[in-house]
Amino acid sequence: MTIARIPATLIPGDGIGPEIVDATLAVLDALEAPFDWDTQIAGLAGVTLEGDPLPKATLDSIRRTRLALKGPLETPSGGGYRSSNVRLREEFQLYANLRPALTLIPGKRYEKIDLVVVRENIEGLYMGYEHFIPIGGDPHAVGMSTGINTRQGCRRILEYAFEFAIATGRKKVTVVHKANIMKALTGIFLETARDLYIEKGYHGKVQMSEIIVDACAMKLVLDPWQFDVLVTTNLFGDILSDLVAGLIGGLGMAPGANIGSDAAIFEAVHGSAPDIAGQQKANPTALLLAAAMMLDHVKLTDKATRLRKAVNDTLNVDNIRTGDLGGSASTSAYAAALVARVKNG
Repeated sequence: MTIARIPATLIPGDGIGPEIVDATLAVLDALEAPFDWDTQIAGLAGVTLEGDPLPKATLDSIRRTRLALKGPLETPSGGGYRSSNVRLREEFQLYANLRPALTLIPGKRYEKIDLVVVRENIEGLYMGYEHFIPIGGDPHAVGMSTGINTRQGCRRILEYAFEFAIATGRKKVTVVHKANIMKALTGIFLETARDLYIEKGYHGKVQMSEIIVDACAMKLVLDPWQFDVLVTTNLFGDILSDLVAGLIGGLGMAPGANIGSDAAIFEAVHGSAPDIAGQQKANPTALLLAAAMMLDHVKLTDKATRLRKAVNDTLNVDNIRTGDLGGSASTSAYAAALVARVKNG
């Protein structure tokens, strides 16, 4: 059976981005993933070549394909540039940030971690409504930031989290908030969760619990196995998803998906690591796992499963690992081992 070709935008990114993207493409080619790539630039490469970290051609490509795989982007220092990642989320209303954390290499401090952070992606304190108030001779005497959560935005991300949990066989959704102090900004989030849980009849399909964000951080360190799906607002989700990545070995093992109604962008959530760029030291696992999420998104679940199995077998059967995982394999050698695993079963 011939699989229909799927248009997709490819953004190699900055720093180690091109290296881990090349590794990921090699594995996707071995899987015969049917993506027709439109390669575009963003981040520092966009500024250098087009004077814009998000050139029009890149945005137009994503509008056309509605699907993208993205390497890490560097936000240039100075010059008033906003984060390209934040701009992409806003431009395409990518309201759901999905960050799974799954233990791949046993024998670490935390074993058998399997949880997911669902983060609201475009509201809260990341809307960028900030300003300084000058006093006397100090132009930055007071810094102010306004966070905004809307009923619609809360409802949208919460419904996504509950539906995701049910569809993937998860048992519990934990709503993370700070409504005891931030009674309006995160109170609306908690209030909406309680209402939605009853209104949509989720009771009996999935359990809901509530937790204050600081208690959640502590309990994730003490006993992460009590959690399944965590859903929370933008800032809390940013922090907790990195904490959760630490439980499984760091950001090099953490994929991310940014999902909206009309587009989806998949990425490695770590930075561009310019200090090791071009040295073949980068670990492409996070982007590979993001590519597996992308395959799931386009309903090619068999290929996603084969990709995840190849990663697991390469790490734990062949014991081929990059330096950050205690091995000695280069980026390309690790990719070659994954390609062999895909082709040989």
